[in-house]
Amino acid sequence: MIRVVFFLIVLAAAALGASWMADRPGDIAVTWLGYHIETSVTVAAVALVVLVLVLMLVFWLVRMLLRSPGQMSMFMHRRRVMKGYQAVSRGLIAIGAGDQKLARRSADDAVRLTPGEPLTLLLSAQSAQMAGDRPAAERAFRAMTQHEETKLLGLRGLYVEAQRRGDTDGARRAAEQAAKVAPALGWAGQAVLDDRCGVDDWAGALTALERMKGGMAKEEYRRKRAVLLTARAQRLPDSERDTARNLALEAVKLAPGLVPAAAMAGRRLVEAGELRRARRILEAAWRANPHPDIADAYADLRLGDSARDRLNRTQKLAALVPGQLEGALAVARAALDAGEFATARSALEPYVSVPTRRVATLMAEIEEAEHGDTGRVREWMARAMRAAGDPVWTADGVVSDRWLPVSPNGRLDGFEWRVPLAEIGVSRPVIEMPLEPPREPAAEPAEIAAPEATAQPAPEPEVKPEPEAEPEPAPPPASKPESTSDAEPEPKPEPAAVAASEKPAEPAPPPKPRAKPASKPAEPVIPLVHAPDDPGIGGETDVETGEPARQAADGRDAWSRFRQLFR
Repeated sequence: MIRVVFFLIVLAAAALGASWMADRPGDIAVTWLGYHIETSVTVAAVALVVLVLVLMLVFWLVRMLLRSPGQMSMFMHRRRVMKGYQAVSRGLIAIGAGDQKLARRSADDAVRLTPGEPLTLLLSAQSAQMAGDRPAAERAFRAMTQHEETKLLGLRGLYVEAQRRGDTDGARRAAEQAAKVAPALGWAGQAVLDDRCGVDDWAGALTALERMKGGMAKEEYRRKRAVLLTARAQRLPDSERDTARNLALEAVKLAPGLVPAAAMAGRRLVEAGELRRARRILEAAWRANPHPDIADAYADLRLGDSARDRLNRTQKLAALVPGQLEGALAVARAALDAGEFATARSALEPYVSVPTRRVATLMAEIEEAEHGDTGRVREWMARAMRAAGDPVWTADGVVSDRWLPVSPNGRLDGFEWRVPLAEIGVSRPVIEMPLEPPREPAAEPAEIAAPEATAQPAPEPEVKPEPEAEPEPAPPPASKPESTSDAEPEPKPEPAAVAASEKPAEPAPPPKPRAKPASKPAEPVIPLVHAPDDPGIGGETDVETGEPARQAADGRDAWSRFRQLFR
């Protein structure tokens, strides 16, 4: 809108100027070099405008002729750059599609057309990595570090290549350079932090963590700093107890639920005589995370106390979080040390029905200390072997008897107090594959009679035989008296047939060994894979030799079970 108004104002001014000149006619006379020119003012003005336009056109033509070589060179350069960008685009797409030949050819075209361009270097490095040419990829990444816009990318590539070839020093140098250029860069800061933690350089790890502070969440930063402070305090010698106490107190302030920090702070404060402060810290840590280390440190608040005083103090701590297993175990242990066996049994009573390993072991110690009953001790130790596991310090599938700041895989704050492999549990009902009964071997005549007995009507109430009647010749009598009916008694079957005859009568064909009647056809299920020491369904294992026991007399052998897998 403003441009339209401005154009209208200029047009109006030009019209007013032309009108003003038309209302004031006049003549112009020019005498120069013997020439006399005389004309009107309007013609002179038009001639002046035409002369200016002609001079401008001549100037533009001369300028274009003078600049034509440069313009042509720029045009050719832009054309090459456009082709190079097309090659880069084609190469990146080929890398994503997994076309190694096209990616390499596109990288060569990009290097020829646009050498030194950041995207060209990136394509060259990635195509070399795809082809497995590690030296070429490293050269491309080193070339990236020479440009400010691609320096971090080149350092990241050098870091990855150093890790792939196992060059720890090279990876550390690349990460340190990247951390200096961009302190808030996540991968660089984490790499430096992991390297410092790997060599137990906790002061350097704290410095690296401070550089990463801007790119981390507040809670994550506080937790990691507390872990590093605790690790540093643990490594200090006894001569620097004051420094260790201050570090532990700072760690507790950052993470009150960190068990190692609270336990260390409590013990160091007890040594310094600050019992009230130690009690507050340990009680707060117990409320956040009940742990045996907290209970031990709380029981030792007063050095030189009797076992009964330790028991009273432990009972007070356990009462802060009632109904907790760790509290019951701590009270039972303290009561056992004090000789209060009734108190120890009372503390463990809610957990003895389904005991954990520590509960069963502690009950065995109580039985041995109170009664010396070897049988009861063996019983509890046997239950301990079969009982569920207790929480321990575990990380990356590794169990440790004490807390460590770094996991075996180099992860900071990786150890957790939990049951090992607790996540590997059966979350769905187990589906067993129904086994079809194998073919029966040739039955004895006595066994053939068993199905007939099952098909007869239900027997009448049992009647004891008369003492005068002579017994018919038959196999040795069973433990129960035979039932009588109107029909003639049939010859008594073998024990296997007797077991079959005791089953309820069914109109269906005679049941085969180990076959369960079903009301509807079995649905297809997923067969389970048994452990190597599990003989499978219906099998047994010799405890001493570990070999499968002798097969049952029902005709089920190894080949028949093997064939069941393919039916």
